[in-house]
Amino acid sequence: MTVKELLIYEIDSMSEIQLVNVLDLIRTLKVQDVKPPHRKGSGRSVLRHVGKWVGDDLQECVELVYASRGMTKF
Repeated sequence: MTVKELLIYEIDSMSEIQLVNVLDLIRTLKVQDVKPPHRKGSGRSVLRHVGKWVGDDLQECVELVYASRGMTKF
């Protein structure tokens, strides 16, 4: 039997809920194959900006962050 025939054989004995899960898995796998592989960053892009704060509004920016943050919902 080919792999495709084995899959069809297994699929024929599955419940509707299992089939939905298998369909989701297949679609996820197909999307992953299309995406280019992820490369981990070296951190150089961030290091280019170290020590380069320009301006006198740092405290104002920090206060804005504290004033505008909220509770995270999961």
